[in-house]
Formats: sequence, structure tokens, C-alpha cells
Amino acid sequence: MSESSRRAMEFGKLNYLIIDDFENFRLSMRQMLRSCGADRIEQAGTAAQAIRHCTYNHVDVVLCDYNLGEGRNGQHVLEELRHRKLLKRASLFLMVTAETSKQMVMGARENQPDGYLTKPINRAMLDQRLGALIEQRNALYPINRELDRENYPEAISLCLQALPKHPRYRTWLLKTLGDLYFQLGDLSHAARVFDDALKQRELSWARLGRSKVMLANRNYEDAVASLSQLIARHPDYMEAYDLLAEGLQRQGKLVDAQHTLEQAALHSPNALLRQRQLAQLAEANQDLEAACEAWRKTVTLGTHSIHDSADHYLALAQSLTDLSEGDAEEAGAERADEALNLLKQMGKRFPEQPELDLRSRLIQCRVLAGRGKASDANRLLDQIREDGGDGQSLTADTALDYGKTLFRLGHAGEAKTLLAELAERFASDNEVLNRIEALLDEPVGFRQKLQARTLNRDGIKAFESGDLSAAVEAFSQALEIVPDHAALNLNLVQVLMKQRHSEADSSALLDRCQRCLDRLAGLPEQHRQHRRYLALRRKLEELTP
Repeated sequence: MSESSRRAMEFGKLNYLIIDDFENFRLSMRQMLRSCGADRIEQAGTAAQAIRHCTYNHVDVVLCDYNLGEGRNGQHVLEELRHRKLLKRASLFLMVTAETSKQMVMGARENQPDGYLTKPINRAMLDQRLGALIEQRNALYPINRELDRENYPEAISLCLQALPKHPRYRTWLLKTLGDLYFQLGDLSHAARVFDDALKQRELSWARLGRSKVMLANRNYEDAVASLSQLIARHPDYMEAYDLLAEGLQRQGKLVDAQHTLEQAALHSPNALLRQRQLAQLAEANQDLEAACEAWRKTVTLGTHSIHDSADHYLALAQSLTDLSEGDAEEAGAERADEALNLLKQMGKRFPEQPELDLRSRLIQCRVLAGRGKASDANRLLDQIREDGGDGQSLTADTALDYGKTLFRLGHAGEAKTLLAELAERFASDNEVLNRIEALLDEPVGFRQKLQARTLNRDGIKAFESGDLSAAVEAFSQALEIVPDHAALNLNLVQVLMKQRHSEADSSALLDRCQRCLDRLAGLPEQHRQHRRYLALRRKLEELTP
């Protein structure tokens, strides 16, 4: 049998799907595939038709145009097929495009297509490119079949057997082998595979894999250094940015992690999941301007994405609300209006979800209060109460949002009762308990929170430098903003106790210490400052005549 006949036979064994919004191109592609030996060829003119076909039919080869007109594009199709596992590991996805912009290529590459075909396409190009991929597919099919079955030990065994038989696919086999060892937690074997590959030559995937092993072994410093070097050599290698950000986070360097993802977003701006991670990091760093921008991009990218979520809308609306509160400039009003419009869009996009509607109205309350419309905000809050808004039936996220709103509208007692009930319900969930604690400590707006934190840092610096008077002044000013903040009250007590040594009459200082500790009388045992509170209370009792 001739080589052309054998290749035509291999083409003829597979199922094909052509996705393009132009019928003439679909017909042209079908004709070229038939001339290569293909027989079972289906067509789809839209992303929805393509997803539907793959949901109910097995497809071996997808040829998808990047630009599908209005709505979802080829990247969205690939993203959804991968996410929903509608394509087998052995299936091939080729992105067909006349566009070669870096933004398009980087966005599509995030979801790892098996190849690209650049228009105009002729039969010889199709036969050569697709034929080579089909040949590789057939050689590696047994391994991919076991990967689909999640039978990883057998997949490892088949990789080891294939290495001497298929030297031309050595790179794919070694990468798959290293990833499988890592996935099974066999870090020593994974490291050996990646190290052996790196001894041959510097390979990005092997350097990335070795760095993953370092992170898993908590060797954060070396992992961060390795990944930084990898990015310097290959600035378009997006996986390295994601892993570097993870390593920096584990080191507690959240600002550096944020900057790393900001760099990645410049190279590949259309990756929704990375934009979401960037937004969350920026929030953790109290960089609400950057968080807003990243959430805004996340919402925009979600319009046609399988990863779209109401949580993205809520997060952006909350960030906008926090930024608008206390901002009397035009920008503050614009952000408040954007938050309200965004919540309306969310209601249309995700209708008939009671808890989502409740969270939307809670944010609206805070927007109104932040714009000085307290009576309107309280009327809306009364409606929420009438509709049965009580903490017992709410998720932790919604209950915390409810508590935050109650504090902002001046209902501190009701907020504390709600959070106490929430703490009982989630007594074994440390993350929820920490969020409750943070809200109780700082039940104020974003700008006030930042001001109090700055004053707290100033007080700590003054205390460490020995300037006790400046420390007392800074902590006192911070407590005017957040009077029930546990750490701040205890910081002030600690400074006052030390200051008493230089005072002729220390009774006034001790009385002030007592008032600070009295504020914390109801501090729950789970609070991180509870032990310190008890220790300082005992010390004060010893000092008090």
C-alpha cells in the first residue's frame, strides 16, 4: 500500500466537525477533507450548534474558525469543550483563522489547541498539517485512552513502553510522564523526569514542571527564582506567570504576586480565569482600583464564556460601591451609577435566583447610603427584612454581606447578632470565622478602613522606635474610626502600660487601659486576639491597686 493510500485510510477512520459561519468555507473545507480520504464530516455554523453536536456525538477532529461572527468565537468553543470534557484526550482541535494578532493567538493558546491553520488553506497544507497530527494521535492513542479513563498508573506504564518505540514523540511522552507522576504525588519520579529532560537541553515545560515540584516541596525561594528566569527567557509563557504568582503568594508576597499577574494580563488579556485571580489578589492587597479594572475585564470576558458567573458581577459591584463611598467627586457618583447598572445587568442575565436578588439589594443599600440617601437605603433594608431576610437561612457570603450592610446603615446591634448566629453555624469553618472577625473589627467603609490601618502601622512604628506618645496618638486616632477593633485596643493598652513607668500618676493611664479592655469584654474565644486580651487583662489586674 502506498503512503498516500495509507494516509487516506487513516483520514477515513475519523469523525470530523467543521465550524465556520460562512457556508462556502465549510463546503470548501469539506471538499478538501474528502479529497484527503475523510468521509464522516459534519458542519456547524455557530458556536451553539457546535457545542450541541459535540454534546451528543463523538468527534475526532474539530476544525474551528476563530471568528464566528456575533457572539462566541473559536476560543470560547474550545474553552467550553475542554471545560465540559466534551472532547476526548485523543481528539484534535485545530483553530482556523485569517487573524494572526498576538492577542488572538495568546487567548486561544490558553486552552491549548492542537494546531493552527491560517487562511487561505489549500489541500496540500491540510493534508500535511492534519496528517501529521493524525499520525501522532494514532501512535499515542492508547495512552490518551487511559488518561480519559483516569487510569494514571497504566498511562505511566504505556508512556515508559512508548519511549523507545516512538522517539519522535519523546518530548510529548516525557512531559506527560512527568505530569502524571506529579499528579499522583510521586514528586521524586516527577523531578527525575524533568531533570533528565533539562540535562538534554533547556525546555520550558521541563523547567515549569521542576518548579512545580519545588513548590510542592515548599522550596519556595528556589521555585520563584527558577520561574523568574523562565519568564525572562520566555516572556510569552503564561503558565510560568501563574505558577510564579502562586509561589509568591505562598511566600506571603501578595503585592509581587499581583504585579506578576498584571504582567501576564498585558501579554494575554483575554484569559478570564487569570483576570479573576488578579482581581482577588488586588482585593487582598486593598488595591481596589486595580481590583475594579480586573473584575470589569472578568465580567466583559464572561459574556460568552462558560466561566461566566454572577459572583463576578457582585464582586465588581461591591468594589465600585466601596470606592464610591465617601467620594464626593464626580468619579464617586459615576462608580455608584456603574454599580447600580451592573446589578441590573446581573438580574437580567441570572434571573429568578432569590439569594442573588438579596445580595444585589444589599449592595444597592450601601450605594444609596454612600451617596447620602440614608432614608432610601433604610426603606430598601426594611423591604429586605419584610421579605424574610434572616441570617439562619443564608449562605455565609450573603450573611456577611448582610452584616456589612447593617453596619454601614448604622444598625450595629443587629449586625453583631447576625454575625454571632453565623459564627455558631460555621463554628468549624476557620475561613468564615476569620471573615466574621475582620468585619467585627472594621465595620466601616473602605476609605476609613485604609485610614485606620495606616494609623495602626504608624503607631506600631512609633512604638518600635520608642516614641510612646506618638504611638498613643496614632492608636487613639485609629480607634476613633474603628472603636471595637481588638488589635488596636490591645496595642493601645500595651503602649499605655509601658508609658506608665514615666508617669508620676499612672492611675489615669490604667483607667484608660481598663476602658479599652472593657470594649473587648465579649471577645469570642476563637478570635486571634483572645489570648493576648486575657494576658493583658491579667497584667492590668496585677498593676491596679
